[in-house]
Amino acid sequence: MLPGPVAFKVHHGIHPFAGDRNRFYAQKVRILYWTTLMMLLCAPAAHAQKSTGVRAISWSPLRLQSGSPVLFTIQLEQSAGAVQGTWLKHATVFNKSQNGNTWYALAGIDVEQAPGTYPLELTVTTADGRQLHASQEIAVLPAQYKTTTLHVQEKYVQPDAATLQQIAADKAVKDAAFAHQISQPLWSGSFRSPVPFAATDSFGTRRMFNGELASIHRGTDFHAPSGTPVLAANDGEVMIAHGMFYEGNLVVIDHGDQFSTLYMHLSRIEVKVGERVKKGQRLGLSGATGRVTGPHLHLAARWQGEYVDPVLLLKLPLPAR
Repeated sequence: MLPGPVAFKVHHGIHPFAGDRNRFYAQKVRILYWTTLMMLLCAPAAHAQKSTGVRAISWSPLRLQSGSPVLFTIQLEQSAGAVQGTWLKHATVFNKSQNGNTWYALAGIDVEQAPGTYPLELTVTTADGRQLHASQEIAVLPAQYKTTTLHVQEKYVQPDAATLQQIAADKAVKDAAFAHQISQPLWSGSFRSPVPFAATDSFGTRRMFNGELASIHRGTDFHAPSGTPVLAANDGEVMIAHGMFYEGNLVVIDHGDQFSTLYMHLSRIEVKVGERVKKGQRLGLSGATGRVTGPHLHLAARWQGEYVDPVLLLKLPLPAR
């Protein structure tokens, strides 16, 4: 409690220094106390921080590493018109869940991302048009990937001039397709395995082809025999259905949110570019086309050009639209 009012005694005709000096100094301290207190009470609270509008920021999986997909979930203090973010220098658009104050975004961490602590920057646009900002530091841990040696036809290691032209043409097709991705989510619920076989631990492997370090394996291989039906891992739109030099017969599905899955080395393609597909719909048959050592399905997952572990994606619980 604050002390009560102080009673000041006036000494008529007596100079204060002629009386009790201790009483005089005590009165001055009390006056200074009340003056300072009134100034603090009347002054604006400049030290108080403004509300960010964000009640909680969470992510799944909780332990993130190089190559992880990630679902960010934002709980707001009030309803909002939009929530946007920046993660690893990529613009990230959040989508509103059925709970009006909860927003989510599916994103990722590239297989070659250096471990460290990175900020998730958020901008919340309120219903009345105000913009509130929040930030959360998130740790990305290192992942351990192995090195493997494979033997393929020499043309896949030292392509000739004609093959290089084909590779360049393939790249142009892929670049054009990935440049026109759908921003809103088409996926609904968790992703499912495209074939009924266990995945290998091949994601992130440093691969030596015929004794030379050729690439990092940015997908996961399933030992699917030729002719195995390959199913869509989630809802989306076909953005590539084309034969490629390295990938063989390739199907790519845009799931929205700038997230896509790639199905390589197919023996047959059964969908067309622009076709809307549902989770579990047949895309084609597995095979051994392109740069392979035998029949299998290569599944890759891509977010804004960053490749994430498909096995972790298949294990990630996601909300239904």
